[in-house]
Amino acid sequence: MKNVLILGATGQIAQWVARGLGQSDDVQQTLLLRNPKKLSGVEPSNAKVIIGNVLDKRLLQQAMAGQDIVYANLSGEDLEVQARSVIAGMQASGIKRLIFVLSLGIYDEIPGKFGQWNNEIIGEPLKYYRRAADAIEASGLDFTILRPAWLTDEDEIDYEITRRDEPFKGTVVSRKSVGDLIVQIIKEPDQHIGANLGLNKPGSDAEKPYFM
Repeated sequence: MKNVLILGATGQIAQWVARGLGQSDDVQQTLLLRNPKKLSGVEPSNAKVIIGNVLDKRLLQQAMAGQDIVYANLSGEDLEVQARSVIAGMQASGIKRLIFVLSLGIYDEIPGKFGQWNNEIIGEPLKYYRRAADAIEASGLDFTILRPAWLTDEDEIDYEITRRDEPFKGTVVSRKSVGDLIVQIIKEPDQHIGANLGLNKPGSDAEKPYFM
C-alpha cells in the first residue's frame, strides 16, 4: 500500500490527482485542506480528509505520519514559508519523496514576447515561487518541481516537458495534463527525482495564452 498526502487538496489540479488515485487499490490518500466548504462531497473512497493549514506544525506532523509521498498544491504570498514548513515536516517524519507544483517563469526561462508578458502579468509572485523552489532544491529531499504553463480546463491529456536549463515551450497546458503527470510520478516514484520540469501543451507557442 502506498500512502500519499495531498496538501492543498481542493485545488483544481489536486482534484484531478485525487480522482486519478481514487481508482488505485494500492493507494491510500490523505487530503489536507483549509476550507471544508470546498469539498465536493464525492471524495474518493480511498481518501481521508484533514482540515487544517500546512503552517500548523503539530497538525502537519500528524498528517505526515506513515506517508510515503507528499504532493503539494499550495499558493499565496507566504508560499516560501509554506514550502519550508512542508520540508521541515518531511525531514522530521523521515519522508523523502516530494512533488511540488510551482509556476513557469521563475528562472526567466521563457523566451520572447510571451516571457515578457508573463513577467508583467504575474510580477511579484514569481519571487515567492522562486524562493520556494530554491528551498525545495536545497532540502535534500527526493523532489520533483513542476512549472506548468498557463492552466486551462480543457478535458485533455496533452503535454510535453522541458528541463530547468531548457527554454520553456508553449503558453498553456490543461490542469488534467498536470494531474496526469503527478499521478504517473506517484505510481512510479523513482522517475523524475531531482527534476525541475516545465509543462506545456505541444504547439501552443504564442505571444500570450489564447484565452487572454
